[in-house]
Amino acid sequence: MDLEICGLGNALMDVLVRLESEEILRTLELEKGTMHLVDETQWRRVFAAVRHLPHETHPGGSCANVISTTAMLGTEAAFCGQVGADRFGKLYADAIHAYCGRHFLHLMSSGHTGKCLSLVTPDAERTMLTTLGCAIELEPEHLFTEVIPRSRFLHVTGYVFTGGRMSDTARQALEHARAHGVKVSFDVADPWVVRTHRDLMWEIIERYASVVFTNAEEARALYDVPPEEAIDRLAEKCEVAVVKLGQRGSLVRSGGRTSQIEVFPVKAVDTTGAGDAYAGGFLHGLVKGYDLERCGRLASRVAAETVTQSGAVVTLPGRLLEITQSL
Repeated sequence: MDLEICGLGNALMDVLVRLESEEILRTLELEKGTMHLVDETQWRRVFAAVRHLPHETHPGGSCANVISTTAMLGTEAAFCGQVGADRFGKLYADAIHAYCGRHFLHLMSSGHTGKCLSLVTPDAERTMLTTLGCAIELEPEHLFTEVIPRSRFLHVTGYVFTGGRMSDTARQALEHARAHGVKVSFDVADPWVVRTHRDLMWEIIERYASVVFTNAEEARALYDVPPEEAIDRLAEKCEVAVVKLGQRGSLVRSGGRTSQIEVFPVKAVDTTGAGDAYAGGFLHGLVKGYDLERCGRLASRVAAETVTQSGAVVTLPGRLLEITQSL
């Protein structure tokens, strides 16, 4: 089966727990509202202290969120990554298969599945503990090179270039895409990634990327100018440049023309993954032949729908199809 888009990313199971108060954060000596990078033992210790509370699990990682969203919109999509031979790995694989109808996950028998535990306090603020596990140890020989040539787009994010064997694997994936004429969609992913790997981000954008997603802070970190100016520089290096501006909407630039995309006002419940939802909606429109303004409107609408629920992917049956039809 030919694919419209495939993604390579760090497979992280998201575990969401809603706390009744902030007391447990103080007991566990966790700084509220921050992300803590921990090892497997630390992660399990904290999870054991809260697992009696109601919790949800969702397959996560930025790239997986994007690919799952495109699939739920009706794109022929597949996700490549690595999970461990444990309970979370099985849950992850089953969920990705349910979203996409397929997956190309490698099972690492000796490793633990990467996980992000989100502790949500009554004020809706998140305190996160992340263990990357075996997600970042995907070997190049598990690149799934048969998948990339069958796809129109390969989507990757800046996160895969920050460490572990995945960095080399992702570079080989980009070269494989380039050799087979597969377009690359690249999400810079995080201002920290830009600040610590700026030269590499520039190289990926200039050498491989056809479509580049950033937010305002990432665009500023790339070029040291306001995002409205950064998008002009970015568009000189790729076919389509996107800068997400939060409540101010987004900018899409291609062929010397910039379009301002408005936000869809909604009551937000959980903003985590809104940027991934935007990219998923935009890429779906792109592979279906929408003009760029319509891609942007769809992206904005999908992102708005996502923040009205918990989890980074809208899984309500038929809801995303209703959105595409409404546009």
